Amino acid sequence: MTFKEQKSIAILGSTGSIGVSTLEIVAAFPERYRVVSLTAGSNVSLLKKQIRQFRPEVVALADESAAQQLRDEMGTEGIEILCGVEGLTTCATHAAADMVVSAIVGAAGLVPTMAAVRAGKDIALANKEILVAAGELFMAEVERQGVRLIPVDSEHSAIFQSLAGQRGQDVRRLILTASGGPFRNTSLADLKGVGLAEALAHPNWEMGQKITIDSATMMNKGLEVIEAHWLFNLPAAQIAVHIHPQSIVHSLVEYCDGAVIAQLGIPDMKTPIAYALSWPERLPLKQNPLDLCNGSDLHFSEPDLERFACLGLAYQALARGGTCPAVMNAANEIAVAAFLQEKIGFLQIPEVITRVMNSHKPLAINGLEQVLAADNWGRLQATELIAEGVS
Repeated sequence: MTFKEQKSIAILGSTGSIGVSTLEIVAAFPERYRVVSLTAGSNVSLLKKQIRQFRPEVVALADESAAQQLRDEMGTEGIEILCGVEGLTTCATHAAADMVVSAIVGAAGLVPTMAAVRAGKDIALANKEILVAAGELFMAEVERQGVRLIPVDSEHSAIFQSLAGQRGQDVRRLILTASGGPFRNTSLADLKGVGLAEALAHPNWEMGQKITIDSATMMNKGLEVIEAHWLFNLPAAQIAVHIHPQSIVHSLVEYCDGAVIAQLGIPDMKTPIAYALSWPERLPLKQNPLDLCNGSDLHFSEPDLERFACLGLAYQALARGGTCPAVMNAANEIAVAAFLQEKIGFLQIPEVITRVMNSHKPLAINGLEQVLAADNWGRLQATELIAEGVS
């Protein structure tokens, strides 16, 4: 396949790390891509710079006051500025968009991304919480609309690439790799005293604060297990996690004959983003080559589920099914936000999630409204627990 014309891109979450990297790729290949819409949370200054560089037709901010600030600062520059869920959805369903890059962090990306699928847009998915909260609904809609869904997470992109040309029935298991974050060698006793700065000091990846904390607790990997279940239609028993501190092997697929196919690369999100944008082609990125001959010993180990309780909670939520993963994800978002505000300690994150999950009776999901209700319930329960003081 060759690019005979530009692909039009909508980016949900353009001011986050994935969105910024996506726009760097667009800027490097202007003959192949153009931006038609952008969304952000409340980062007016960065969005304004992106607007002036990429000239989208419409933008939206989740925060209404931020949207008004952008209108006041941009004046009459021929750009439509929207706000709220309605605005995000308008950007996601832009008539000219060929592909939507879904990079909003958390459950906030669910409604606009689902709307994009229903509008027949191909999806480059970087928002794992969509599949965690509403995987069955989302994948059914993807199939119904016949759109392409290409994963952007480095782990799922690696599996997607390692499955190419293979038969699904020959897969024995998927192996997701995890760096282990900053605390992979920290004892459970010492985790009680870790602070915010330590938790945000990821050894390998540059990411937003929420995802960095999720990596430190390994909830990020738990969410990826649930995401892999829906993306690749395999039960949890066939999805393993290995600690791999070097972040060179991004994930592996083991086949029934014992063969294992892995995707390797430097720890840089531009590679999976570019692959999602250009699939089935590859873009000639100006990246440092992977040098396996110098300082690249590869080590693997099994995760300690006592130290990383959040990973075990994700497997539990997937086993319980229904609305439980949505509630788990909601409780995690509230707990992580509280930790970032230094209202709770690091080990209180899994404690909040556990208590919320234990008080929830999962229901079968029959619509998006039910998912959103479960998400809201989980947030309220977690907020109340934190306000009361987590023991």
